[in-house]
Amino acid sequence: MNKALDKFENRSSATGEAPKYHDWRKKMSDNVALALIVYTGLHIFATVGAIKATGLKSLALAALVILVAGIIPACRWFEKRWTDLSDEEAVDLSLTSAFRRDQLALWVLALGLPILITTGFTLAA
Repeated sequence: MNKALDKFENRSSATGEAPKYHDWRKKMSDNVALALIVYTGLHIFATVGAIKATGLKSLALAALVILVAGIIPACRWFEKRWTDLSDEEAVDLSLTSAFRRDQLALWVLALGLPILITTGFTLAA
């Protein structure tokens, strides 16, 4: 890892700008953790709304099981994809577009899945 950091610091000092350290592994891990927190809050909000709208508690529990079964493997996949990077790859700025693509997909999933499934169950009831 020191080699990668030294290479990055040398590149930054040559351009006269302050060195900035990007570790894609940590950034994705932070995104996954925050997405799970937001996802959980949104799911609770959507589930409470569905219970009030339909009066079916079992509907909310079914939605919870489906959402948990769907989000945990997806988040693990996103995180594993980035934690498996080598030390050199973890600071490679050429991975910015791939990181942004995965970050966007993670957040679309975390925000969209609770709303989509709860709405589907509510309409089915």
